[in-house]
Amino acid sequence: MTDRELALHIIEQLRRAGHAAYLAGGCVRDMLLDRQPDDFDVVTDARPPRILELFPDALAVGAQFGVMLVRRQGAQVEVATFRSDHAYADGRRPTGVTFTTSAEQDVQRRDFTINGLLFDPAERRVLDFVGGRRDLEAGLVRAIGDPAERFAEDRLRLLRAVRFAARFGFSIEPATSSAVAAQSAGIAQVAVERVRDELIRILTEGGARQGLELLETTGLLAHLLPEVRAMQGVAQPPEFHPEGDVWTHTLLMVEMMREPSPTLALGVLLHDVGKPPTFRLAERIRFDGHAELGARMAERICARLRCSRRQIDQVGALVRNHLRFKDAPRMRASTLKRFLRLDSFEEHLELHRVDCLSSHRNLDHYELVRSAWQTLPPEAIRPPRLITGLDLIAAGYAPGPLFRQILQEVEEAQLENRVRTREEALDLARSIHDGEHQP
Repeated sequence: MTDRELALHIIEQLRRAGHAAYLAGGCVRDMLLDRQPDDFDVVTDARPPRILELFPDALAVGAQFGVMLVRRQGAQVEVATFRSDHAYADGRRPTGVTFTTSAEQDVQRRDFTINGLLFDPAERRVLDFVGGRRDLEAGLVRAIGDPAERFAEDRLRLLRAVRFAARFGFSIEPATSSAVAAQSAGIAQVAVERVRDELIRILTEGGARQGLELLETTGLLAHLLPEVRAMQGVAQPPEFHPEGDVWTHTLLMVEMMREPSPTLALGVLLHDVGKPPTFRLAERIRFDGHAELGARMAERICARLRCSRRQIDQVGALVRNHLRFKDAPRMRASTLKRFLRLDSFEEHLELHRVDCLSSHRNLDHYELVRSAWQTLPPEAIRPPRLITGLDLIAAGYAPGPLFRQILQEVEEAQLENRVRTREEALDLARSIHDGEHQP
């Protein structure tokens, strides 16, 4: 069963029991835009105890706000009771709600007109109490009612306005945009995890460039990612970066991303975050050490956003290694293979591709490395070890710091096909050991 099928089944059951029930919010918006909805929500005048009577296995995921979750055969749908919200004391949730029988009153508490649409599947008609269809046709993100009140109620809506505009290629209606700018500092009141999720969605749902530009023009970028805002006006060597400053280069890169993962999107956004603090003008513009400094900065930013440990490490690796492609033609076979071992190497390739295309447009190094990555078998890139420390002990060598050097040199010789068997590896180990212990 799909979420859509379950939602229609729930509405049918509620109506048979004498209740009003509609599809609501984002699924209606997406259907009108000919997009596949991510999920389906139902609103009804039935109150939580009644919903539980009709669907005994429903879960009370927000019963105090009238929200129940119904699951069937792998599908799930939230069912919410019509309500009006009380005052918001924390910039996130109302202090309480009043259940109502009015669909129109329920819609008035929602965030944006394009999310305030209802759909009656029985009569196949859209219920629009807030001008949502007009704004969909005009390509506008407009707050319902007073924008200042909507954003004061829930500060996360500041970011959601940007996300919806970027995702759909819409504009933010002027009064709504002004309210976002006026309250941009309030984004600090929102839980970091929720901010992180919205930022990642802005970067990965399509329209990432527009999203970054809107974050800047509304003032949100200065509060969320001042290190990214610092890229503006930082000049680059025109012979390598004819497109302009670091900010322009980064905008072009995020625009070129193809359905990026969260780590790739963050890596692209932050790959040059070390340039502003390392900028210097010598015989030409230089950014000495910007990849290493940028990696540390990127890791701190991701930690600040409470990304997972794996995400922090991967974004740091993307930033730290993004300049290594230029050395590929001169790499020894062992060095290239170790490079190809980096986790999720396809993300390193993609970052380098968009880096090149948004600057000098030379893809020679990209093609060289991509060819090696596609043609070398896994056992050539990460071959089974020919010997281990236990083999060295069995050969009569005392454990010590030299073991690490021996094993590294043996692996390097193996990667370069200079040794192929255990016996050859032990012979090399013996020569290294004896060479280090000559009188």
